[in-house]
Amino acid sequence: MRKPMMAGNWKMNKTVPEALALARQIHALVGGSAVVEQLLCPPSICLHALKMLAEEMPFSLGAQNCHWEESGAYTGEISPAMLRGLVDYVIIGHSERRQLFGESDETVNQKTRAALAHGITPVVCVGEMLEQNERGQTGETINRQVRAALDGLSGAQVQSSIIAYEPIWAIGTGRAATAGTAGDICGQVRAILGEMHGETVADTVRILYGGSTKPDNIGAIMREAHIDGALIGGAALEAASYAEMVRITGEMYGA
Repeated sequence: MRKPMMAGNWKMNKTVPEALALARQIHALVGGSAVVEQLLCPPSICLHALKMLAEEMPFSLGAQNCHWEESGAYTGEISPAMLRGLVDYVIIGHSERRQLFGESDETVNQKTRAALAHGITPVVCVGEMLEQNERGQTGETINRQVRAALDGLSGAQVQSSIIAYEPIWAIGTGRAATAGTAGDICGQVRAILGEMHGETVADTVRILYGGSTKPDNIGAIMREAHIDGALIGGAALEAASYAEMVRITGEMYGA
């Protein structure tokens, strides 16, 4: 069975003291879970402080982005070599990175390869824009993005990755894909993985859904067979809502 994950993407929120306080509040509410993996992805400036805390509390730690080079004249960037030993995961290709900072399918692939080379699990984001959704182009968009992101990777490397389906029109808007629709697209992602590397690989990879996930809809989302967790934005910035999502998921998986 694929272990469910509740991944909180804190985006550009929380100072170091605020990040520590939020992590402690979450732990006080939900504690550890042998069933649900709790992943916190704070701003990079908070990673070291939370790494120290993670040694006492059972959460995984992730970065929100990385460069593909190990070092160089890339002002403001963070390399996977710098993240190694500090984080377990790194989010790659989030729609906000694609829309606001020029991320492309090519750079997503380069970053995915770099993360894997340094033993960091990439959480590779794919998702369609509203116009693509309305034109019925969701399927072809997801197909292109998944194949491009994983181009050149071995089956073992793909098994060491996570895919997150986040429809761009649902991020931060309060609108979410229906659980059935999200499940269908995540099923398509799994089918693509199967075509690329076989059913054994496809059945192993965790696939998350993101886009206005919250306690009210997480139960329906997690009942979908091909969804293994959530990449959570705004609801992860409040300890009570994030903890409730962990609790609901844990109960569904028999915790």
